Amino acid sequence: MSRLLRFPSAVKEDPAIAIWMHEHSGELGTIAQRWFTAMRDCGDDVRELLHDGHPTVCVGDAAFAYVNAFKAHVNVGFFRGAEIADPEGLLEGTGRFMRHVKLRPDRDVDAAALMKLIEAAYARVKECLRAE
Repeated sequence: MSRLLRFPSAVKEDPAIAIWMHEHSGELGTIAQRWFTAMRDCGDDVRELLHDGHPTVCVGDAAFAYVNAFKAHVNVGFFRGAEIADPEGLLEGTGRFMRHVKLRPDRDVDAAALMKLIEAAYARVKECLRAE
């Protein structure tokens, strides 16, 4: 049984995400947009959709990451985050699979380390797809 979260409705560019980004145009929205764009740029096979109210990226139809804006922070989340290396200790969460990085406007983030997590999450889901 696959433990990948699948979204057959994922598309190359989901108009609902543009609306979400427009509705979150403040400081937190800028943070979310930056990191969602980084996720979109992982590869030609990246697809997207709005899932549970937040922008989500997939490798094909298999989810690998999302962004979500809250009152005071943005989460950059990873559906298989528990399976990726995190040498800088950015990941939070204790779930069986998912992890997230909490970003706040008043705190710097190690952008290179976060980018490595995004790339690792993408690579991990690609690996899982190949193994199926």
